[in-house]
Amino acid sequence: MKVSLSITNFSWPAPARDIGEHLAATARAAESAGLDTVWVADHLIQSDPASHPDEPMLEAYTTLGFLVGQTRTVRLGTMVTGATFRPPALLIKAVTTLDVLSRGRAWLGIGAGYQTSEGSAMGLDSPSVSQRFDVLADTIDIAGRMWAGDQSPFHGRRHSLDHPIGSPLPVSEPRPRLLIGGTGERRTLRLVAQHADACNLFDIPDGGATVRRQLSVLARHCADVGRPVEDIEKTISTALAPDEPVSRFVDHCGSLGDIGIDHVVVITRGTPWTDEAIATLGAAAAQLKAA
Repeated sequence: MKVSLSITNFSWPAPARDIGEHLAATARAAESAGLDTVWVADHLIQSDPASHPDEPMLEAYTTLGFLVGQTRTVRLGTMVTGATFRPPALLIKAVTTLDVLSRGRAWLGIGAGYQTSEGSAMGLDSPSVSQRFDVLADTIDIAGRMWAGDQSPFHGRRHSLDHPIGSPLPVSEPRPRLLIGGTGERRTLRLVAQHADACNLFDIPDGGATVRRQLSVLARHCADVGRPVEDIEKTISTALAPDEPVSRFVDHCGSLGDIGIDHVVVITRGTPWTDEAIATLGAAAAQLKAA
C-alpha cells in the first residue's frame, strides 16, 4: 500500500514570511520518509472544518511550483482541483508545466468541485452541479488532447478552444497521471472508469460499508466500458490522529487494504504537519511496504 501526505493547513507558529521554510521542510521530510506523493488542497480560503476561514491558505499551483524546487523524487499534485476554478487550458498548462519542471512527477487531481460558497466569496464561477460536471468532462477531454499534441479545434459541453497548443508536451509517459476525486456513483465514478488512473474516496467510520459499495459501483462502470477495474488506483483520504501510534495507523491501513484500497492519502486536522507526524507516516509506510 502507498502512503501519501496532504497539506491542508499552513498555520505554523511563525510569521507569514517563514511559511515557505516550513512548507519546504515538510515536503523534504515526506520525501525522505519514502512517501509517494505530497498533495496540497486547492482552495483560496481555508476550508478545514477544524480551522477558521481567516487562517492561511496558499494557492495550490504556485505552491506546487515552489515544491518542485525543494524535492527530487516525491510526486506532486492537488487533492483536488475544482474544475471550475480555472479555465481548462490554463489548468492543463499549469499541470504540464509542473510535470516538465519536476521531470515527470505531476498528478492532475481534479473533481467537479463542491465549495460554491468559496466561489461566491472570491468571485469565481459557481455554476450548477450539472454544469460543473460538464466542465469537468470538458477539462478531462482537453487534457487528453493537449497532452497528445492534438491542436485541432475543440467544442465541448461548456468550452470551445480554437487552437489548443500544448508545448512543451508533458515529460510523463504517456502523460501525467489523472486522479478524479469524489464519490458520486452516477457521474463521478463513471468518469473515473472512463478516464482516470486513480479515484479518491473518503474514510467514513462505518466499518467500510460505504467504500465497499462505491468500489462495487466503480467495478460495474468499468465492466460497462470494458476496462479492468484493477487498472485504477484506489486512494482514500484519511486523517492521522494527534500522537497516533505507528502500529494503530498500520492496522487501520491494513483494514482499508482489505476492502480494496491501494493508496492512503493522509491529512492532519486543524494543525500543520510536524516532523513527528511525518515520521509516523514514514514508519507506517515502511511497514506496509514490507508486509
